[in-house]
Amino acid sequence: MTRPIVTPVLWLCALGLVTGFSWTRREVTSAASPAGTYTSDSHVQAIHAREDFAVDGDLSKKIWQQAAWFAYDHDPSGKQHYPQARTRAAVVWTSTHVYVAFACRYESLNIFTGEDASKERWELWNKDVAEVFLNPQPAHVNHYYEFEIAPNNQWIDLEIDKDKTPFNDAAWNSGYEHATRIDERKQEWTAELRIPVSSMKVDAMQAGMQWRANFFRATGQGGDKQRQFMTWSTIPDGKTFHVPTRFGILEFVESKGAAAH
Repeated sequence: MTRPIVTPVLWLCALGLVTGFSWTRREVTSAASPAGTYTSDSHVQAIHAREDFAVDGDLSKKIWQQAAWFAYDHDPSGKQHYPQARTRAAVVWTSTHVYVAFACRYESLNIFTGEDASKERWELWNKDVAEVFLNPQPAHVNHYYEFEIAPNNQWIDLEIDKDKTPFNDAAWNSGYEHATRIDERKQEWTAELRIPVSSMKVDAMQAGMQWRANFFRATGQGGDKQRQFMTWSTIPDGKTFHVPTRFGILEFVESKGAAAH
């Protein structure tokens, strides 16, 4: 049985600043970090969608069939694999929006219950989530944007600047739309994100752009020592997702396999 869960995000309430995070998910030592050099050669293409579309969590749309899908099931270090939690992802774009799709295998769901999914959920990362970090201005290594989605369509978005303390701005509002579906028979949940690029200070998209990005997943019951944390581009020390120098290349092209010009 597949259950669609749809929540357009039109408003964001400001949240208090965080004082601590779990060690596998965040870092709370000195927020300032020197500008670094990208060290990941991970690379994925995002194809051009001819027109914008509504998101409903259904990944059978033609545009997703045409997309360049990639998968990851390894922990941040790349050494341990969790095939039971394999995650597939894809990105497409229009002149005004970037769309992200996730298809997430699961054994059991660990979610917040009895809450209003239309409201931003602080510390959503303590439950099951899929995440994407996007940096549209790669020259500014430490400045990027974080988008999280849970199986029940709870959400959070953050502007990150690791040269500031605190480094995360919970009051930032992208206005992104999102929807999820849970297929209990297949034990897979899916998500679609529709992100306006203007919220990330991008005037318009065009083929040939190259951003930096990383994709993540957190799943499983219990505390961080029992849960599984996965990344697309590996992070050798494995202590936090927030290592922007390990972001891979997200290349925007007209069609799958095409060289951007």
